[in-house]
Amino acid sequence: MKEKISGNVLHCSFCGRSRDDVEILIAGQEGHICENCVEHAQEIIEQELNLKRHLNNSGYSLNVKKPMEIKAFLDEYVIGQDDAKKVLSVAVYNHYKRLKQKASGRELDPLNEVEIEKSNIIMVGETGTGKTLLAKSIAKILNVPFAIVDATVFTEAGYVGEDVESILTRLLQVCNYDVEAAERGIVYIDEIDKIARKSDNPSITRDVSGEGVQQGLLKLLEGTDVLVPPQGGRKHPDQKMIKVNTNNILFICGGAFDGVDKIIARRIQTNTIGFNVDKQQQEDVKKNLLRFVNAQDLKSFGLIPELLGRLPVVTYLDPLDASALRDILTKPKNALMKQYHKLFELEGIELKVEEEVYDFMVQKAVEYKLGARGLRSICESILTDAMYELPSSKEKTFTLTKEYAEKKFSKSKMGLIKAA
Repeated sequence: MKEKISGNVLHCSFCGRSRDDVEILIAGQEGHICENCVEHAQEIIEQELNLKRHLNNSGYSLNVKKPMEIKAFLDEYVIGQDDAKKVLSVAVYNHYKRLKQKASGRELDPLNEVEIEKSNIIMVGETGTGKTLLAKSIAKILNVPFAIVDATVFTEAGYVGEDVESILTRLLQVCNYDVEAAERGIVYIDEIDKIARKSDNPSITRDVSGEGVQQGLLKLLEGTDVLVPPQGGRKHPDQKMIKVNTNNILFICGGAFDGVDKIIARRIQTNTIGFNVDKQQQEDVKKNLLRFVNAQDLKSFGLIPELLGRLPVVTYLDPLDASALRDILTKPKNALMKQYHKLFELEGIELKVEEEVYDFMVQKAVEYKLGARGLRSICESILTDAMYELPSSKEKTFTLTKEYAEKKFSKSKMGLIKAA
């Protein structure tokens, strides 16, 4: 490469710009390079290195604990919900036994080997009962790529919104674009009920954020080769696609399915009358109808049969009663009041809470029917003034009394709203 000199004026050997057109011109043995070409070269290097990282191992291994150990870990973070925890623990454990079977090479004799198929899961539970928290807690214990996505952002391909392939883009980003690791990961799809079919009546308009998304998810859940845009969406149409096989990716779906209890009630006939009817049993059934949920109820709600066929395991989460809400405030590792104790501790202030305050918070949470999320709203409405004033004071101790809590809650916006 010979340096370009024209009329004693130096030029960049790459782009040909003269010394006067650039800010910096770096001299080499046989040529020169300007700062613009250096920056462009750096971008090319980063792109090539990212492509190589796709083939590298990210350190994920199939070291998965037994179902009882997984459930014991979940118990530290989530109160109650034993049935959902057992179902999730078994599903996750079986998923990785399946992957170990493939990794061991035993599938080389297809005539004699029983091939284990994956069992994707759908969780049904009211808002604030712990669906997303269960998913996040499982992510902590597993040494595998784990992505949480929200179904509400998806639309049918070709419409404004995200395509279903962006689910795999999130999974790739979690494991630094290691395709091999991503192909044995777990994806939690939240708010799956928000893509329910809007109505059973045929319409001239397309249901692009409902049934259209369900149709797009079918092959993804079942297992197929998907070309995934590494940067997601249509903003980078010229980007290099990455092929991801979803056969070994476990999908867990969760949703509140508000109104499905009415569908269940019609099916099991909770309003039975007669001399031999056990009224107490009828009341117990009505308190938690979700435990009787099945695929037929979800079909009536608006999920298409093809999608439900690819989500064979249906489980439920119990509604939170007063005792469960009380435990949520204090018992888990990341309990709500432990978080507030830590916030005050960081300011050098010791927070003391009277027992009656917990009962008051639980009473209000039950009235507003917002689940565990309602507890945080109530705590914020009570403690906001204290968190505003105390950091500027010289106080070293703050005692939260029931009188203080009632006073602050009654003056808050939440306290002015009539409970449902």
